[in-house]
Amino acid sequence: MAEEQYYSIDEVSKMLKVAYLTVYRWVQSKRLLALKAGKQYRIKKNDLDGFLKEYKT
Repeated sequence: MAEEQYYSIDEVSKMLKVAYLTVYRWVQSKRLLALKAGKQYRIKKNDLDGFLKEYKT
């Protein structure tokens, strides 16, 4: 069974070259799905891929 890969908001912001707050707002508005672990958010690789595919221009 393959392990799921998760990213923090900071990692996603660096990958996409956008501000941390931009990714945080996507999570808050539920445009990008994330799991909350304590005070931190974790974003599944599959959810990030789906988000990018949906908003691709």
